[in-house]
Amino acid sequence: MKIASSAVCHQVHTLVVGSGAAGLRAAECLYELGQTDVALVTEGINCGTSRNTGSDKQTYYKLSLSGSDADSVRQMASALYQGQAVDGDIALCEAAASAQSFFHLVELGVPFPTNEYGEYVGYKTDHDPYRRATSAGPYTSRLMTEALEKSVREHGIKIWDRMQAIELLVEDGQVCGLLCLDLAHAQDPQKRYVAFRCANIVWATGGPAGMYLHSVYPSCHYGATGVAFAAGAMGRNLTEWQFGLASVRPRWNVSGTYMQALPRFFSTDENGGDEREFLLDAFDDPGTALSNIFLKGYQWPFDVRKAFDGSSRIDLLVHAQQQMGRRVFLDFRTNPGGGDIDYRSLSAEARDYLQRAGACFGRPIDRLLHMNEPAVDFYLEHGVDLRHQPLEIALCVQHNNGGLAVDCHWQTNIRGLYAVGEAAATHGVYRPGGSALNAGQAGALRAAQAIAGNPGVMPEEETFLRATDAAMKACVELEEQIATGSSHPDVHTVYAEARRAMDHHAGPVRSAQGLRGLLDQIIGQTPRIAAVSIRQPVDLRWVYRLRETLLCQRMYVEAMLQYLEQGGRSRGSALYIDPQGQSAAGLPPEYRFKTDDGQNADSVQEIVWQNGQCRIGWRTVRPMPSEDESFEVVWKAYRERNTLRR
Repeated sequence: MKIASSAVCHQVHTLVVGSGAAGLRAAECLYELGQTDVALVTEGINCGTSRNTGSDKQTYYKLSLSGSDADSVRQMASALYQGQAVDGDIALCEAAASAQSFFHLVELGVPFPTNEYGEYVGYKTDHDPYRRATSAGPYTSRLMTEALEKSVREHGIKIWDRMQAIELLVEDGQVCGLLCLDLAHAQDPQKRYVAFRCANIVWATGGPAGMYLHSVYPSCHYGATGVAFAAGAMGRNLTEWQFGLASVRPRWNVSGTYMQALPRFFSTDENGGDEREFLLDAFDDPGTALSNIFLKGYQWPFDVRKAFDGSSRIDLLVHAQQQMGRRVFLDFRTNPGGGDIDYRSLSAEARDYLQRAGACFGRPIDRLLHMNEPAVDFYLEHGVDLRHQPLEIALCVQHNNGGLAVDCHWQTNIRGLYAVGEAAATHGVYRPGGSALNAGQAGALRAAQAIAGNPGVMPEEETFLRATDAAMKACVELEEQIATGSSHPDVHTVYAEARRAMDHHAGPVRSAQGLRGLLDQIIGQTPRIAAVSIRQPVDLRWVYRLRETLLCQRMYVEAMLQYLEQGGRSRGSALYIDPQGQSAAGLPPEYRFKTDDGQNADSVQEIVWQNGQCRIGWRTVRPMPSEDESFEVVWKAYRERNTLRR
């Protein structure tokens, strides 16, 4: 393999990294606010979570726009703020921007439903006291992304595709550029690396999906949070993830009617033998088991508060099977237990729902076809016929509520570096379903407005070239050490092992001992990154991916360990094993835990990578801003801001 010696250089005032709904909105909004020297780089224009994920009814959360609910921006902000470990100013910004962001999507053509009078009807989602949720169907985020991409292209905004971000260039706490691996020219050492000189970067790379193996993130999405960490960007709430049941192939959430149809759960050994229907035995009676399967439909994310006597016991039962090396399946061909269902044994909530839907009959597939035939069609389009075959599932990582720490303008601690979408840590322990899509749009708007109001200046060429040369020197040294086609461990194998270890020790079930062992493994593996082998130059992308992933894993695992060491207990989507805790019926005896008492509800954990070490601290959340400002005061400040912007 020929070694690179220099980078191809470009310059643009503001660079957006990532082509999901948040990144595209940031680029579009910047242009519309007059910042036309903007470009977007992406590893794959058709990759990413926004474009490739969904559920039976993918939710978008916004201010209530129908009915008689007495909703308000402050009330919506309060719902977000109550998610624990959430800053009040960020919650207020997301609520205030929700209507504007929603109607912008409507104007772009996203088909959110209205009644005959034009009201944008809604429904309640989890952690939502009002009917703020809406949906454009299973592919809501894809429709958003496609509409936003169309707008970006109509504006003539440059899109650099097939660019993998590998290093942020920072000088004196100010961003000055980005170094990328050009995947389209990886074979050519003269074109392999591309450096962008810029005054601002909007980091819209999504969550760090590449850290885990069991994942409902699309297989083409990895994230690049570790690249930002390596540059000194601060992380926040890294302990907080969401996990949920999802099919393995294709990757898809099995929420909603997939569960309300009451499928049968069974597990097998690795080869598909030794079939066991494990779920019913864990509950006191079949009616309770079936009622909790039903509730799993809209209590979809794993919630440790529902693990003792609620629907999340199902998540843990599935996880326990996975930990034993067994495969888990949903079977829509046969009722749980193999016989007919006694609908009288169901909880009133489940029974009434199924009765109203006219679905108290037949097999799970009959009920699913009756209530939501498109849910069956989706799997048929992806090669799985639920009428005739079981569906393999797992308890998978689904969303990171933490990420890069941002202020109320979505700027990180690095000047000129903004983070939007799932890359930004604007959520806490809990969040209303669908709020992530609103957060991405609101954050993109806030970041674009901040840059338009204070664009900054391009870094000096000398500063940029100095940072680029230092980054290229490290790349050349790495290339020189990597073996091509040798007996060294293949990079793909090492990467898969790192992700599998994260699944096992830092997934929905965690222990201090397991996390410490995992941290030792990560630290031991990091110096050996250059000792892997690749088959061809384009495989350099996996070396850089491994490097970024290992740093990301270290940051997250150290955050989890420190949370435990300062007395943290099980909360959100994380069960921390505690030998002095309780265990739920039917679960392995080691799954003992104590639920959090809210002692950290008003605190956020922040972590930064400095001089080869993780520095961790806690602070009190910022409160909700005051409501006491008069119109005249706000109007005057608004005029002054917009005068500066012009």
